[in-house]
Amino acid sequence: MIQFLVLVSISLFIFYELYWKRRNLPPGPIPLPLLGNLLELNKLKPGYEAFAKWKREYGSVFTFWMGTNPFIMICSYDKLKETFVKDGDIYADKQLGAIDKERLGQNYGVLDTNGEMWRVHRRFTLTQLRDLGLGKDLMQEKILMEVQELYKDIDALGGAKFDFPALIDRSVGNVINLTLFNKRFEAVQRDEFAHLKSLIDGMREVVSEFRYFIQYLVPWTSKILPSPTLGEKVKELRSMLDDFLFSQIDEHVKEIDFESVENFDFVEAYLKEQKRREDDGDMETFSRKQLCAMCFDLWMAGLLTTTSTITWGISYYLHDAKIRKKIHEELDRVIGSDRLITTADKNQLPYLSAFMNETQRCANIIPLNLLHITTRDTVIDGYNIQKGTGVIAQISTVMLDEQTFPEPFRVNPDRFLENGKLKKVDEFIPFSIGKRQCLGEGLARMELFLFFANIFNRYNVLPAGELPDLDKSQHNFVLPRKFEAVLERRLKE
Repeated sequence: MIQFLVLVSISLFIFYELYWKRRNLPPGPIPLPLLGNLLELNKLKPGYEAFAKWKREYGSVFTFWMGTNPFIMICSYDKLKETFVKDGDIYADKQLGAIDKERLGQNYGVLDTNGEMWRVHRRFTLTQLRDLGLGKDLMQEKILMEVQELYKDIDALGGAKFDFPALIDRSVGNVINLTLFNKRFEAVQRDEFAHLKSLIDGMREVVSEFRYFIQYLVPWTSKILPSPTLGEKVKELRSMLDDFLFSQIDEHVKEIDFESVENFDFVEAYLKEQKRREDDGDMETFSRKQLCAMCFDLWMAGLLTTTSTITWGISYYLHDAKIRKKIHEELDRVIGSDRLITTADKNQLPYLSAFMNETQRCANIIPLNLLHITTRDTVIDGYNIQKGTGVIAQISTVMLDEQTFPEPFRVNPDRFLENGKLKKVDEFIPFSIGKRQCLGEGLARMELFLFFANIFNRYNVLPAGELPDLDKSQHNFVLPRKFEAVLERRLKE
């Protein structure tokens, strides 16, 4: 009798796992019990190959299981428009992390909130970035100031080899800190930046481990793993980052003139808005914790994505002599001196712009996009999808689609050119799509162009030793490239 019950239980379990729980969802790879399809991502790092394979097998809409939770993967541009653009409100929410909620009692920031809190702070951030000069000369001046400081550091080396990504990190970090606090890390403060960067890198290293990915998506695994869990390490590093940001905010409060209408940075604008709302009786929407989380979000998103893209771009540049030649020929023809290049020059530098686009497409630094959840019942590709079901805009698969981008893994800036002009390609969506599209897109595009253009115009970038590694198969995330370089001033006629 016991053997019969065991056999029935096993049969029912297999029936549930292989058929019942999947019956109303789009087809997809068969999930393992408890772990789902996650192991396939670890086998085919950083995940591109797995998603491309499943797209070929099941089409542009399929179900991918993260642990015991199903996520509908949207893997074509047309389907992304149908869902995340035309019905954007349905997909505006995301699956929230549990770590901050455990630490603080609720989720804060703009990357890890939903509903009214998310809408208010996203709108506020976009408005403040615009008012602080995004798309205007003011933001460009801040970036070009960092370009000039970068020049000084490079020239002082006198042609010696150096850790190029480390200098870029500090330059990009200064742009972020100027935006947040209207302060840059001067030479005497570099230890402060090094401390901040070490905390950010520490978090990145932990969350890039596949074990953390499993613990995050399958929480029960944390209970059977030795302590401290990776989640506890993230909490510790996050607390140290919060301490740093709170100290910056508190110092800033002492300097702000709350009677002044003009704002010089994001934190000043936020604190004035917080005071205005509290005077009107709203003590919750804008808060000290929320401001700290906003600064954290902008630091993490702004530093890691921009430095990753720049280091990958320099790596592609070093690997291809034809690309180097075309970039320099265009710069010499259009600019013809070592003056600072501005965004006003961008339309006259189509090849450089195409190289920037191709760098973002090939670097493809987000193998798995944000984990969205549906805000209400909906229909996707003919399937009835319940409220709260996970949905992912799989932009990496779109940007590696062989129909749109032949030989998708080959770096070829010419694919973004037509009759010598920059060509718009709808499937080029490195900043995602829909309501959760990257709110720092404008700033990132400006930084990438100004850093790439001015570095390539002023210097010959040469590898110091081996060329940068372009292999992505060793990590579950696309990490910044590490290499040493020699930068020599280019000769001008």
